[in-house]
Amino acid sequence: MSNLTPTPHINASPADFAPTVLMPGDPLRAKFIAETYLENPRLVNNVRGVQGYTGTYKGRPVSVMASGMGQPSIGIYSYELFNFFGVETIIRVGSCGGYHPDLHARDIVIAQGACTNGAYPTQYGLSGTFAPLADFDLLRRAADICDAKGLRYMVGNIFSSDIFYDDRPDVWLSWQKMGVLGVEMEAAALYCNAARAGKKALCICTVSDSFPHPEENTTAEERQTSFTQMMEVALELA
Repeated sequence: MSNLTPTPHINASPADFAPTVLMPGDPLRAKFIAETYLENPRLVNNVRGVQGYTGTYKGRPVSVMASGMGQPSIGIYSYELFNFFGVETIIRVGSCGGYHPDLHARDIVIAQGACTNGAYPTQYGLSGTFAPLADFDLLRRAADICDAKGLRYMVGNIFSSDIFYDDRPDVWLSWQKMGVLGVEMEAAALYCNAARAGKKALCICTVSDSFPHPEENTTAEERQTSFTQMMEVALELA
Protein backbone atom coordinates (compact mmCIF):
# COMPACT_ATOMS: atom_id res chain seq x y z
CA MET A 1 0.00 0.00 0.00
CA SER A 2 1.31 3.43 -0.95
CA ASN A 3 1.12 6.47 1.31
CA LEU A 4 0.47 8.74 -1.69
CA THR A 5 -2.93 9.82 -0.42
CA PRO A 6 -5.09 11.67 -1.05
CA THR A 7 -5.02 10.94 -4.77
CA PRO A 8 -6.29 13.16 -7.61
CA HIS A 9 -9.60 11.26 -7.49
CA ILE A 10 -10.11 10.32 -3.82
CA ASN A 11 -9.71 13.02 -1.16
CA ALA A 12 -9.38 10.71 1.84
CA SER A 13 -6.90 8.72 3.89
CA PRO A 14 -6.57 4.92 4.08
CA ALA A 15 -8.22 4.98 7.52
CA ASP A 16 -11.38 6.39 5.93
CA PHE A 17 -12.14 3.16 4.04
CA ALA A 18 -13.24 -0.24 5.30
CA PRO A 19 -11.48 -3.37 3.96
CA THR A 20 -14.53 -4.06 1.76
CA VAL A 21 -16.01 -1.48 -0.62
CA LEU A 22 -19.32 -1.84 -2.47
CA MET A 23 -19.01 -0.07 -5.81
CA PRO A 24 -22.07 0.93 -7.84
CA GLY A 25 -21.57 2.98 -10.95
CA ASP A 26 -24.07 5.68 -10.00
CA PRO A 27 -23.12 8.13 -7.20
CA LEU A 28 -26.79 8.40 -6.26
CA ARG A 29 -26.95 4.62 -5.84
CA ALA A 30 -23.93 4.85 -3.51
CA LYS A 31 -25.77 7.51 -1.50
CA PHE A 32 -28.93 5.36 -1.42
CA ILE A 33 -27.04 2.29 -0.15
CA ALA A 34 -25.24 4.29 2.53
CA GLU A 35 -28.35 6.07 3.81
CA THR A 36 -30.58 2.98 3.64
CA TYR A 37 -28.35 0.25 5.01
CA LEU A 38 -25.30 1.63 6.84
CA GLU A 39 -25.26 2.68 10.47
CA ASN A 40 -23.69 6.11 11.00
CA PRO A 41 -22.54 6.62 7.41
CA ARG A 42 -20.13 9.47 6.80
CA LEU A 43 -19.09 11.00 3.51
CA VAL A 44 -15.38 10.29 2.94
CA ASN A 45 -15.05 11.34 -0.70
CA ASN A 46 -16.89 13.66 -3.05
CA VAL A 47 -14.28 14.58 -5.65
CA ARG A 48 -16.09 15.17 -8.96
CA GLY A 49 -19.31 14.15 -7.24
CA VAL A 50 -18.16 10.53 -6.95
CA GLN A 51 -19.54 9.94 -3.50
CA GLY A 52 -17.90 7.55 -1.06
CA TYR A 53 -19.28 6.65 2.37
CA THR A 54 -18.11 4.53 5.29
CA GLY A 55 -20.28 3.15 8.06
CA THR A 56 -21.14 -0.19 9.60
CA TYR A 57 -23.50 -2.98 8.59
CA LYS A 58 -24.49 -5.39 11.35
CA GLY A 59 -21.59 -4.05 13.37
CA ARG A 60 -18.92 -4.49 10.68
CA PRO A 61 -17.27 -1.62 8.80
CA VAL A 62 -18.30 -1.28 5.16
CA SER A 63 -17.63 1.40 2.57
CA VAL A 64 -19.58 2.22 -0.56
CA MET A 65 -18.27 4.42 -3.36
CA ALA A 66 -19.33 5.05 -6.94
CA SER A 67 -17.15 4.06 -9.89
CA GLY A 68 -18.67 6.11 -12.67
CA MET A 69 -19.38 4.52 -16.06
CA GLY A 70 -16.98 2.42 -18.12
CA GLN A 71 -13.75 0.54 -17.69
CA PRO A 72 -11.46 3.61 -17.64
CA SER A 73 -13.47 5.09 -14.75
CA ILE A 74 -13.72 2.00 -12.55
CA GLY A 75 -10.13 1.24 -13.54
CA ILE A 76 -8.99 4.45 -11.83
CA TYR A 77 -11.10 4.18 -8.68
CA SER A 78 -10.57 0.47 -8.03
CA TYR A 79 -6.82 0.78 -8.73
CA GLU A 80 -6.48 3.58 -6.19
CA LEU A 81 -8.57 1.79 -3.57
CA PHE A 82 -6.61 -1.46 -3.95
CA ASN A 83 -3.14 0.07 -4.18
CA PHE A 84 -3.27 3.31 -2.19
CA PHE A 85 -6.05 2.92 0.40
CA GLY A 86 -5.57 -0.64 1.65
CA VAL A 87 -8.91 -1.95 0.40
CA GLU A 88 -8.90 -5.76 0.13
CA THR A 89 -12.25 -6.48 -1.55
CA ILE A 90 -14.40 -4.57 -4.03
CA ILE A 91 -17.90 -5.79 -4.87
CA ARG A 92 -19.42 -4.09 -7.89
CA VAL A 93 -23.19 -3.71 -7.56
CA GLY A 94 -24.46 -2.63 -10.94
CA SER A 95 -27.03 -3.09 -13.64
CA CYS A 96 -26.71 -5.09 -16.82
CA GLY A 97 -28.55 -5.85 -20.00
CA GLY A 98 -29.69 -9.46 -20.07
CA TYR A 99 -28.76 -11.64 -23.04
CA HIS A 100 -29.92 -15.04 -21.78
CA PRO A 101 -33.56 -15.84 -22.59
CA ASP A 102 -34.14 -17.17 -19.07
CA LEU A 103 -33.04 -13.88 -17.48
CA HIS A 104 -35.76 -11.34 -16.76
CA ALA A 105 -35.78 -7.80 -15.42
CA ARG A 106 -34.65 -7.64 -11.77
CA ASP A 107 -33.01 -11.09 -11.88
CA ILE A 108 -29.46 -11.18 -10.52
CA VAL A 109 -26.32 -12.04 -12.48
CA ILE A 110 -23.20 -13.10 -10.57
CA ALA A 111 -20.27 -12.62 -12.90
CA GLN A 112 -17.89 -15.57 -12.82
CA GLY A 113 -15.86 -14.05 -15.67
CA ALA A 114 -15.91 -10.92 -17.80
CA CYS A 115 -15.31 -10.85 -21.54
CA THR A 116 -14.45 -7.47 -23.03
CA ASN A 117 -14.01 -5.62 -26.30
CA GLY A 118 -11.89 -3.05 -24.47
CA ALA A 119 -8.12 -2.60 -24.36
CA TYR A 120 -7.74 -2.60 -20.58
CA PRO A 121 -5.95 -6.00 -20.31
CA THR A 122 -3.39 -5.11 -22.98
CA GLN A 123 -1.37 -3.02 -20.50
CA TYR A 124 0.00 -6.19 -18.88
CA GLY A 125 1.99 -7.20 -21.96
CA LEU A 126 0.72 -10.77 -22.02
CA SER A 127 1.36 -13.00 -25.04
CA GLY A 128 -2.26 -14.17 -25.15
CA THR A 129 -5.79 -13.25 -24.10
CA PHE A 130 -6.26 -12.68 -20.36
CA ALA A 131 -9.53 -14.01 -18.91
CA PRO A 132 -10.62 -11.72 -16.02
CA LEU A 133 -12.27 -13.78 -13.28
CA ALA A 134 -14.06 -13.17 -9.98
CA ASP A 135 -12.75 -14.31 -6.62
CA PHE A 136 -14.13 -17.82 -6.17
CA ASP A 137 -14.87 -17.53 -2.44
CA LEU A 138 -16.93 -14.37 -3.00
CA LEU A 139 -18.65 -16.01 -5.96
CA ARG A 140 -19.58 -19.12 -4.03
CA ARG A 141 -20.84 -17.20 -1.01
CA ALA A 142 -22.90 -14.86 -3.18
CA ALA A 143 -24.63 -17.83 -4.79
CA ASP A 144 -25.24 -19.38 -1.36
CA ILE A 145 -26.81 -16.14 -0.11
CA CYS A 146 -29.06 -15.96 -3.18
CA ASP A 147 -30.14 -19.57 -2.58
CA ALA A 148 -30.88 -18.89 1.09
CA LYS A 149 -32.97 -15.84 0.17
CA GLY A 150 -34.78 -17.65 -2.64
CA LEU A 151 -33.68 -15.14 -5.26
CA ARG A 152 -33.71 -15.60 -9.02
CA TYR A 153 -30.10 -15.53 -10.24
CA MET A 154 -27.64 -16.98 -12.72
CA VAL A 155 -23.86 -17.41 -12.49
CA GLY A 156 -21.66 -17.18 -15.56
CA ASN A 157 -19.85 -15.00 -18.07
CA ILE A 158 -20.72 -11.38 -18.76
CA PHE A 159 -19.55 -8.94 -21.42
CA SER A 160 -17.86 -5.68 -20.36
CA SER A 161 -18.36 -3.45 -23.38
CA ASP A 162 -16.73 -0.12 -24.15
CA ILE A 163 -19.64 0.68 -26.46
CA PHE A 164 -23.12 1.60 -25.27
CA TYR A 165 -24.61 2.66 -28.60
CA ASP A 166 -23.29 -0.08 -30.89
CA ASP A 167 -23.63 0.53 -34.63
CA ARG A 168 -24.41 -3.20 -35.02
CA PRO A 169 -27.81 -3.63 -33.35
CA ASP A 170 -27.71 -7.44 -33.35
CA VAL A 171 -24.14 -7.88 -32.10
CA TRP A 172 -25.53 -9.14 -28.78
CA LEU A 173 -26.65 -12.35 -30.50
CA SER A 174 -23.01 -13.27 -31.12
CA TRP A 175 -22.31 -13.10 -27.39
CA GLN A 176 -25.55 -14.85 -26.49
CA LYS A 177 -24.66 -17.88 -28.64
CA MET A 178 -21.43 -18.25 -26.60
CA GLY A 179 -23.40 -18.44 -23.35
CA VAL A 180 -22.67 -14.90 -22.17
CA LEU A 181 -25.42 -13.89 -19.76
CA GLY A 182 -25.48 -10.14 -20.25
CA VAL A 183 -23.64 -6.89 -20.86
CA GLU A 184 -22.34 -4.13 -18.60
CA MET A 185 -19.32 -1.81 -18.81
CA GLU A 186 -17.03 -2.23 -15.80
CA ALA A 187 -16.36 -5.75 -14.49
CA ALA A 188 -13.42 -6.71 -16.71
CA ALA A 189 -11.29 -3.75 -15.57
CA LEU A 190 -12.21 -4.39 -11.93
CA TYR A 191 -11.22 -8.05 -12.21
CA CYS A 192 -7.94 -7.12 -13.93
CA ASN A 193 -7.03 -4.66 -11.17
CA ALA A 194 -7.86 -7.21 -8.47
CA ALA A 195 -5.72 -9.86 -10.17
CA ARG A 196 -2.76 -7.50 -10.56
CA ALA A 197 -2.99 -6.29 -6.95
CA GLY A 198 -3.59 -9.75 -5.47
CA LYS A 199 -6.94 -8.58 -4.07
CA LYS A 200 -10.54 -9.84 -4.30
CA ALA A 201 -13.36 -8.66 -6.56
CA LEU A 202 -16.85 -9.69 -7.57
CA CYS A 203 -19.46 -8.16 -9.84
CA ILE A 204 -23.14 -8.63 -8.99
CA CYS A 205 -25.61 -7.09 -11.40
CA THR A 206 -29.36 -6.72 -11.55
CA VAL A 207 -30.89 -7.08 -15.00
CA SER A 208 -32.25 -3.65 -15.86
CA ASP A 209 -32.92 -4.28 -19.54
CA SER A 210 -33.59 -7.56 -21.33
CA PHE A 211 -32.62 -7.98 -24.95
CA PRO A 212 -34.94 -10.98 -25.45
CA HIS A 213 -37.72 -9.38 -23.35
CA PRO A 214 -37.58 -5.59 -23.99
CA GLU A 215 -41.08 -5.05 -22.61
CA GLU A 216 -39.64 -5.66 -19.12
CA ASN A 217 -37.07 -2.84 -19.17
CA THR A 218 -36.77 -0.64 -16.08
CA THR A 219 -36.61 3.15 -15.67
CA ALA A 220 -33.59 5.18 -14.51
CA GLU A 221 -35.28 5.82 -11.14
CA GLU A 222 -35.96 2.12 -10.65
CA ARG A 223 -32.33 1.31 -11.41
CA GLN A 224 -31.18 3.85 -8.87
CA THR A 225 -33.29 2.79 -5.89
CA SER A 226 -35.13 -0.48 -6.40
CA PHE A 227 -32.40 -3.06 -6.94
CA THR A 228 -32.31 -3.78 -3.23
CA GLN A 229 -31.95 -7.58 -3.41
CA MET A 230 -28.56 -7.23 -5.12
CA MET A 231 -27.49 -4.62 -2.57
CA GLU A 232 -28.44 -6.87 0.34
CA VAL A 233 -26.51 -9.83 -1.12
CA ALA A 234 -23.41 -7.64 -1.42
CA LEU A 235 -23.81 -6.31 2.11
CA GLU A 236 -24.09 -9.84 3.49
CA LEU A 237 -20.86 -10.68 1.67
CA ALA A 238 -19.16 -7.67 3.22
